[in-house]
Amino acid sequence: MTTTDPSRRRSPVRVVVADDHPVVRDGLAVLLGLQPDIVVVGQAADGEEAVSVVLDARPDVVLIDLRMPLLSGVGAIRRIRAVDPGIRFVVLTTYVDDAEVTEAFRAGALGFLTKDAGRQEICEALVAAAEGRGLVSRGAQHALDTGQAAPVTAEQEIPDGLTPRECDVLRLIAAGRSNREMMELLQVSEATVKTHINRIFAKAQVRDRAQAVRYAYRNGLASIGDS
Repeated sequence: MTTTDPSRRRSPVRVVVADDHPVVRDGLAVLLGLQPDIVVVGQAADGEEAVSVVLDARPDVVLIDLRMPLLSGVGAIRRIRAVDPGIRFVVLTTYVDDAEVTEAFRAGALGFLTKDAGRQEICEALVAAAEGRGLVSRGAQHALDTGQAAPVTAEQEIPDGLTPRECDVLRLIAAGRSNREMMELLQVSEATVKTHINRIFAKAQVRDRAQAVRYAYRNGLASIGDS
């Protein structure tokens, strides 16, 4: 898990909380409002309201649920980023085995937490996102590593001709996984992993893993580790 140093920022992180459950939303707003490095600048009870509130308040980060009425969290992320791609998103949800998780990353989410995450983990994820870094909770990380989160599908828009499997490998590179770890997770040979990596580098026009991680973030294909 990434450790965040709030002192690196000169001003508090401005956050909008979007969740359709009033108790959860109000509780998060109160919790975050007590933190010296975070200020809550708005709340939203559904996806449509999230778009309106966020584009009006222009926060640094949006803490957003995936499943909301009127417009999903993923839909809200896409609409907001189409207007202001500089706004960052951290997903906070009950679900870790849903296609929406992968869609959220692809839409541009930088962090992913389950709703059993603690106060410190939530705050760290928000500050990390404001700094352009990703943080994934342990429960969510396990889902991603074991493939419970839905893989990329061929029908989805993928940049530079990458295949769905190459996107899987790119996500694991962004997570800091070694070739051997990727071999075990994907159940392929190390030679196959190296072939995927070489093809990713060629298609994305990157020279090393650090550039590949930045490419993954820039294209919404990963949200794990530091860019």
